[in-house]
Amino acid sequence: MSKPYIIGIAGGSGSGKTFFLNRFLDHFTTDEVCLVSQDDYYIPVAHNMTPEENKLYNFDLPRTIDADAFERDVQQLINGKVIYKKEYTFNNPNATPKMLEIKPAPILIIEGLFIMHFKGIAELMDMKVFVDADEAVALERRLKRDLLERGYSNDDVMYKWIHHVVPAYNEYLLPYKEECHKIIINNTNTTENIEKVTEEISVELRRTVFGE
Repeated sequence: MSKPYIIGIAGGSGSGKTFFLNRFLDHFTTDEVCLVSQDDYYIPVAHNMTPEENKLYNFDLPRTIDADAFERDVQQLINGKVIYKKEYTFNNPNATPKMLEIKPAPILIIEGLFIMHFKGIAELMDMKVFVDADEAVALERRLKRDLLERGYSNDDVMYKWIHHVVPAYNEYLLPYKEECHKIIINNTNTTENIEKVTEEISVELRRTVFGE
């Protein structure tokens, strides 16, 4: 198997990166593309924390990620090997983590907050995509997600946003924006714009990777 075409998809919290990614994946079969997510490489710490400790702990730092394991698994996929990884459940005690089986494919997508910051991973990318949104839009999405899906209180979300999320975005993500090949502004909650962009990129990739 030849080296896969590697796409990095980065975006701040609430940018709509996951929505963009899901629409993008709609254009390919599971044999054509595989996905490895930075989120599944968080170093487990929360199971021993009180709610207050969890609130104060800063998950928005590169050191909270097992970068060595992350890069090692990416290399395994590049080398044509299947990897197995337990899903990260974002400290939700009601969620049962799944065991993920990630098979190599001609297109490898790497997504996450710090993927451009981790140089060993960033240097592997053939295409870098930056998904962005205005801060007010991103905060609204973050509140909706964390309150409904992850069990955080409004106070917890706001504390993390002000003290962790925004500083991390400014330090570890924003500096890499201009070096990305594609910058996607995602301020709407409608599908049309994102579907159009993902269609354009998928056509480009099918020509580059599959010669269609």
